[in-house]
Amino acid sequence: MKSEKLDVVRGSGNVFRDLGHKNADAEQFKAILAAEIIKALDRDGLSVRAAHGRAGIAAADFSRIRNADLGRFTVDRLMSVLNRLGSRVEVKVRVRRAEAVAHEATA
Repeated sequence: MKSEKLDVVRGSGNVFRDLGHKNADAEQFKAILAAEIIKALDRDGLSVRAAHGRAGIAAADFSRIRNADLGRFTVDRLMSVLNRLGSRVEVKVRVRRAEAVAHEATA
């Protein structure tokens, strides 16, 4: 079997940016929040219906979150869901020049 050398490219740390999505940072943040919601549901052993009863959020919304169908959700809404499940969100923001981010992704 012929051996080929593969080029390894280091990712930026944001898969949405690496795939060229327009709002990559917001999409990454929404995915992180959704993962935290799923962790809270799993930790408390909540079905989507039980989560609806506890948080007052539609069971269908919890199903969408579990299925990573996040198009209907804003960051604020996902943070509100987490708060209603008894979690608190702490956000730290680091702003960097876009050129530096692009350079790091190719380095």
